[in-house]
Amino acid sequence: MSDIQSDGGDCTEHRTAVTEAEAEALIRGICFKTGPPRALGVELEWLVHSLELPQLPVTPEQLEAAYATVRTLPLASALTVEPGGQLELSSPPAASLMECVDTVSADLDAVRAALAGHGLGLAGLGHDPRHPPRRFLRAPRYDAMETCLDRTGPAGRRMMCSSASVQVCVDAGQEEPGPLGHTRRWWLAHQLGAVLVAAFANSPLAGLRRTGWRSTRQLMWMEIGPGRAGAPPLDGEPRAAWARHALDAPVMCVRRDSGPWEVPEGLTFREWTRSRSPRPPTRADLDYHLSTLFPPVRPRGHLELRMIDAQPGTDGWLVPLAVTAALFDDPGAAETAYRTVKPLAERALDRPAPHNPLWADAARHALADPELREAADGCFAAALEALPRLGATTRVIDAVAGFRDRHVARGRCPADDLLDEGPPGGTRAHGRKDIRT
Repeated sequence: MSDIQSDGGDCTEHRTAVTEAEAEALIRGICFKTGPPRALGVELEWLVHSLELPQLPVTPEQLEAAYATVRTLPLASALTVEPGGQLELSSPPAASLMECVDTVSADLDAVRAALAGHGLGLAGLGHDPRHPPRRFLRAPRYDAMETCLDRTGPAGRRMMCSSASVQVCVDAGQEEPGPLGHTRRWWLAHQLGAVLVAAFANSPLAGLRRTGWRSTRQLMWMEIGPGRAGAPPLDGEPRAAWARHALDAPVMCVRRDSGPWEVPEGLTFREWTRSRSPRPPTRADLDYHLSTLFPPVRPRGHLELRMIDAQPGTDGWLVPLAVTAALFDDPGAAETAYRTVKPLAERALDRPAPHNPLWADAARHALADPELREAADGCFAAALEALPRLGATTRVIDAVAGFRDRHVARGRCPADDLLDEGPPGGTRAHGRKDIRT
């Protein structure tokens, strides 16, 4: 979400109207940049809470003061703030797993220290278990976003203001077929994605009540709907499938230089290029439109895997980053992952993620589902075998092995730990232990 920006650039080509054919060609050209996988990145979203009184919401004034301090830090990662006040760090592209880990770890240490000076901390949870959604940022783009998402129910506001994730970014892959080819990686991301949802589910509560889902955050994405938060069908060539999906997706808003932005209802970008009303769409409008689509795997030249809940603990985020990097960028692990998740594809019933039975079961049951547990076990084994080949240090390997032993091997996920801490609304549910930093 943090890449939704109001500006579209000032160059002439961004202000020039685009036709339907031009828009399709642009999407096909910019969304899959192929070549040997070399770069890796991670985007970490965090809920921010009071260290002393986590049961109380952080005030806007507290957040403003804390973020003013954090913005002065010399960070390598990009710092952004989400609509509900969540903090996000987006790493620069890294040439290796450990370069990514070291960069983000140093930035997180600095951010945590700065926030602690204001009595605040970071909570690794996929969804705020205590507080209803409240919008912290006020700007025309967020007003328009809220108006648009409200049309499909309350899930949109909860996603905007109450959710947090670990988003792993991997290269699109080679043009040629094979374990590292972009067609295989695109398919793998959507099938493995269900396993990642299940293994790292960490949002079973809302309003301190059990929702019945291990990943309530994933449930929210499902409820927002396939036009805004769904993937295209996987039975076609990825570039063509994504271009068709993006053009047929509803436009969130039509931006204006002043005043509220228009929020059309039911207008797809394809229809906008044809009608050229309320004004002709430009290249900047197309770029913005693509940033307002939230599929579980978003092609942005690279692949942005968006389905993983934020993780507990200081180093919890390391595990999904390392596992995903190993399963995509090590050829042997990638082949094992492909074979491991292939049987799960039948459960999707040829429906795009996340609006299919496989993804729904992953979000609701996580690794209590025997087939998802078996797949996660195989994928973690392959990742652990591959991590030394990727130069992973003992710190990273031990974190992955520890997570496997605590969770995967026992058919559990972090959400189960939260549920074990006590009955919602009980003493422990209202105490500090419910917020895991």
